[in-house]
Formats: sequence, structure tokens, C-alpha cells
Amino acid sequence: MVRAWKAYGAARALPEGVRDSGFRALVQQIDGSPVHLCPPVRLLPDGEEAFARMRQAIGEARDEVLLETYILRDDRLGVSVQSALLEAAVRGVRVYVLADAVGSLATRDDFWETLEAGGVTVRHFHRFWHHPLDALRRDHRKLLVIDRTVGFTGGMNIGEEYGSSIRRRRDAWRDTFIEVRGSVAGELAAVFAEGWDRARGPVLPGLEYVSWSEGRMHTPAFAQRMVHSSPSAVRALRARLQSELQERLGKRRDRRRGRRVRRSGEAAGDDMPGVVVLDPRPGRGQREMLTVLVALAGAARERLWITTPYFAPPTRALRLLASAAQRGVDVRLLLPGERTDVPLARHAAHGAYRFLLDRGVRVYEYQRATLHAKSMVVDGYASLIGSSNLDFRSFWLNAECNLLLLDDGCGAALERTYKADLEGSVEITAEGWAHRTLTHRVLDQAARAMRWAL
Repeated sequence: MVRAWKAYGAARALPEGVRDSGFRALVQQIDGSPVHLCPPVRLLPDGEEAFARMRQAIGEARDEVLLETYILRDDRLGVSVQSALLEAAVRGVRVYVLADAVGSLATRDDFWETLEAGGVTVRHFHRFWHHPLDALRRDHRKLLVIDRTVGFTGGMNIGEEYGSSIRRRRDAWRDTFIEVRGSVAGELAAVFAEGWDRARGPVLPGLEYVSWSEGRMHTPAFAQRMVHSSPSAVRALRARLQSELQERLGKRRDRRRGRRVRRSGEAAGDDMPGVVVLDPRPGRGQREMLTVLVALAGAARERLWITTPYFAPPTRALRLLASAAQRGVDVRLLLPGERTDVPLARHAAHGAYRFLLDRGVRVYEYQRATLHAKSMVVDGYASLIGSSNLDFRSFWLNAECNLLLLDDGCGAALERTYKADLEGSVEITAEGWAHRTLTHRVLDQAARAMRWAL
């Protein structure tokens, strides 16, 4: 893997920054993932529209629905999604639901029982009695994959606060989802299969992935049928699959337990819109994710705009943002205002404000709703949308899923959304920040010192 400092230097040296063909090559060198051809995407910054699109997609499913989420509530929105899933199962569609055992702890048992009685297969990630030593490691991914051709991901859990329009409900949360099509949806299905395997779900037909728990490769269903039919086929198939695995992952990566098989797809040329799946989880992909973030900061030439609800990165990350601002990049952070679900995390972010403001980084706090969106847009071209926060938990403890899109259309749409969000925000200035109370300052520094525990 490319070291972060080398990636930063390589990105800084690219003549055209994120638009340079060398940036795509650098991302592939860092993560090993393919750059899928990306048909036009649909950015979904409004919860009401996002869940309407998701229910519509479930209603159009013909073969399979894969749903993975940290929180699945049994409120009105959750019940509406439940109904769509049950209707799909009645049509003969295979429906699989994976929810985090901690995130969805408050959901009543009868909600899950209704799903299972209707033919939906349900699993919970990291139940305490299954993985008692992994209680802190959670499935924070938010995925919906339809027939392995349409995919949704982003920061939205399934609950009324996420699925309501901030134009109509004052208690709504501001979040972002994205709808993608093409071969990238097949890779999102493989991401789902990894968490599904860890939650002890049955083997999914037609998907090839490396078991998170066992470190062995699961083969597609057609291959399993061949195995049972002929002993000679067993040996030939195993040899072929092992050879392919070695070729795809490389000898060094093969020794890393649980490394996911990278799915091939329709590759994007240098002048075509492209999308890369970044799906870190404990034990795999975390350093790669961090290194891609470093490369994005290094490749920024004009604008680096970030939205995150929980901002508690290491000091080195603050220095990267400051360095970009000091070389003339318009660096902006959009963070939560007083309406936040984790006040301690907000104080941890406050502990970094003075350092950033003194070095030219512009900081805004969102006022219209509880901010929960996680996105980054660089020079109106490279967009990062997903579930990862800029904090220790997302970096090292959670399973996450993000899409890196290299596309002018998506970049422009995300910048328009960012500007609209700024209209409902307050900018923090160095002069104003110096006048906060002593109590506020003490809380900020204490929370910043505790950032590793947040």
C-alpha cells in the first residue's frame, strides 16, 4: 500500500490535481479497487425524496434486494420500508436485511418477526453473544442494492428524522444519499456480503467474496453446484479460484485475513466519469481510506469543501487542511450547530477551531436541522459521499462504505447543495471565536483531548 505521506507528495505533484489522469492511477494504487464507469448519478440530499426513490426501487426489484443499515427504526418510515420489503418478498424477490445489533437495539422484536414471517431473511451484526470481544466494532454502513444493478449509499439511517424534508419538519436531520447504477452496484453487493457473512447469514447466490470471519473465499452458487457434481471439478475449480484470487489481490494482500475480492466491472477511461468503492472495516481497508483522504487534500487546487457531523481527526489531518488553505485552496468545513445529537463531539471539533481559523480554513455551523451528512467535494470534480465520519470510530472501529466519484456533474451538484447549506449556516470567525466563555474553552480542550474515545 502507498504510504500516506507518499500519496500526499504524489498528489501535490499532479499538474491538474484531481482532474489529472494520474490521480485515478494513484487512487487505484492506494486501494486496489477498480474505477467503474459511472452512468449519471442521482444526488439525494433531501430525506423525503431519498426514501421515496428507495421504496420505488424496491418496488421495481425482480430478483434481489439487499438492505444494510446501522439503524432501522420501527417508526412510520421504518414500517413503510418494511411494507415495501414484504411486498417484494411476496413477488418472489429474495430479500435480505442486515441491521447493526447496537444501532437498532431499540427496534421491537415484532418488527423483525413480521419481516421474517413475510419471507425476508434478517440478520443482526455483532450480537453480543456472537462476538463479545467485538462489541465496539459496529456496522455503520448504509446500503441498498437492487438486482445488483442499482445501488444507494450515504449517511442516512432508516428513521423518521432521516426521511423527512427539512423544508417541512423542523425536527428533521440533514443528510445525503446517492443513487448509482452499473457495475459499481455489483461491488456494493459484495460489500453487503462481507457484513452478511460476519452476521452469520446464509450464502448469497452468485456472489464471490472472502469471509470476514473465516478468511476463506466463498464461491458463487453455480460453482458450488459444480463442486457437488464432480470430484475432479472440485480440484480444478479450487485451483482456478485460488489462482484468480492471487492475481487479483497480490501475494501480500492475500495474507491479510478477510481481504475482500475486488469485483471487476466496466472500467472508466481517463476522460469518463468514474466511481470507486471505499469500504473500510476493522482489519481491512482503514489505512487505504485514510490515505485516499490525504491524497484528496494534496490534489486540491481550488476548493476543498467538507461536510461532517463528527469532526475529531488527528492533529496531522488538521495540518493537512491548514496546509491546503495556506497554499491558496478555499478550504471550508460545514459542521453541526447547537442542534447536535452528540454535544461532546461538537466540543471536540471546537477544540480545533482556533488552529484552523488562524491558518485560513473557513468554518461554518449548520442551523436549519441536525447535520448528519458526510461528504467532500474537491475542485467541483472529485466527490466523496458515504457513511464515514472524520473521527476515530469511523477510522478504526466501524465498517463503513463510501463512494469516490470523479465526475463534473456530480461535483457540480454537490457544490450546489453545499452552497444551499451555507445559506442556512453561521460562519465562525477568529475574532468572534476568541470571545467564547472560559467554561466553553475548558470543555473544548477536554473533549479534544478525549477524541480517541469518541
